[in-house]
Amino acid sequence: MDMTGHQNNALLASLPPETLAAMAQDLHQQMVTHGAVLYEPGDKVTNIYFPQSGLVSLLIVTQGGDNIEAATVGREGGVGLQRGCGERRAFTRALTQIGGRFSVISTRRLEHYHRDHVGVRDMMERYGELRLAEAQQLTACNAAHDASSRLARRLLQCADRSGSDTVPLTQELLAQMLVVRRTTVTLMAQELQRLELIKYSRGRITILDRAGLMTRACECYHVVRHDKLAHLLGLNR
Repeated sequence: MDMTGHQNNALLASLPPETLAAMAQDLHQQMVTHGAVLYEPGDKVTNIYFPQSGLVSLLIVTQGGDNIEAATVGREGGVGLQRGCGERRAFTRALTQIGGRFSVISTRRLEHYHRDHVGVRDMMERYGELRLAEAQQLTACNAAHDASSRLARRLLQCADRSGSDTVPLTQELLAQMLVVRRTTVTLMAQELQRLELIKYSRGRITILDRAGLMTRACECYHVVRHDKLAHLLGLNR
């Protein structure tokens, strides 16, 4: 069974080869466009999405209609996977921030592999631990670190998870990420551009000096890098 492409997602690549080969008959590849909504809050989760490229924002929708970003998922993870198996509904809005190619499997078929393949069970349990560790660290980050260092962290994370140093990020989306005003985002982005760390134009940001941007990011970037956490949790092979 052809597994080309599926291994571009770190979680699928972490599975034993024989398990991924078995799953390949139920995985299909799908191009997902920028701005596509995979789930709305309350929707039944019927498919699990493993990005090969692109980036998905998980947004908490407030009663006032505001969107607050709770997490991002790129080629290191899966959308919907952290909820485990069995019938469940989405808690967040899953919005495609950067379009790309995804590996997709139905929840029903994933439950079959979860039941019959220890590698899938192990991967899902470890990924759940990874997401919990990240959420705990970022809760502390949002309380303790200034918006400028958090902006540098988020830009680096978006680049890492999408696989590109050029990412389409609007001021509105950055404000949602950081829970600050758009005018604050404008001033911070202008300062990073003045220092020649990034180039910002028409809702697109290109990282020009990764090392320099890393010096501006809070330590949480290094703590929650998925390659480091995945290694600690045994998801790297």
